[in-house]
Amino acid sequence: MSAMPVMPDSADLCPEASGNRSDGAGAASGTAPRRNASAPPEDDWSPWHPGELARRLETVARPWCVVGGWALDLWHGHQTRDHEDLEFTVLREDVGVFCQALADMTLYTVADGRFERLPEGEEPPSHILQIWCFDARAARWRVDLMIEPGGPDVWVCRRCPTIRHPRAAMVASTPDGIPYLRPAAVLLFKAKHRRDKDEADFERALPHLTGGERRWLQANLDRLHPGHPWAQAL
Repeated sequence: MSAMPVMPDSADLCPEASGNRSDGAGAASGTAPRRNASAPPEDDWSPWHPGELARRLETVARPWCVVGGWALDLWHGHQTRDHEDLEFTVLREDVGVFCQALADMTLYTVADGRFERLPEGEEPPSHILQIWCFDARAARWRVDLMIEPGGPDVWVCRRCPTIRHPRAAMVASTPDGIPYLRPAAVLLFKAKHRRDKDEADFERALPHLTGGERRWLQANLDRLHPGHPWAQAL
């Protein structure tokens, strides 16, 4: 990986660090959703491989990238563990384009533990940060579409908007063209919950992080999670 972006001098306290930011609900946030009676069971996942997602999005010429555990495995170059879901991010201005590309899925917005069907052709409300995509024919959830801030050329951390860098510095691609969030940023998101899989992902990634990635992650852990054990390990 090329050098991570230089951190800004500002050490502003981020909403994440002060506990004022909500992640919504679902697999991405580490909390258990409260299913609506009309929504499919939240555990009925059979996620696509990122390659299948890329195939379905190959005609979409807008920014997106795989995040979460699968992003780390795309970086490693091979699958290191089972994944209970698949997550990818898009810009809010592009949600409609991606929903159209996934038009054969049934879409549900997820917020505050509630699932609501998103009618075809409608844009999600401004407070929505996640859309789960359900394959009715297979009766399985396939992918979690996550809405990120920023713009086509600028990546902005959803949990701390003062962390922002050129998108090209934060998103890489596999040799076959699957875009993924770079590992230091993935681990920054994973640091919040420290589930067993997050700890394992960190331990597996640590020996392969560059010096720049280590410094970037350590600096941002200090901003979002002061005293985090991973910062000392870095």
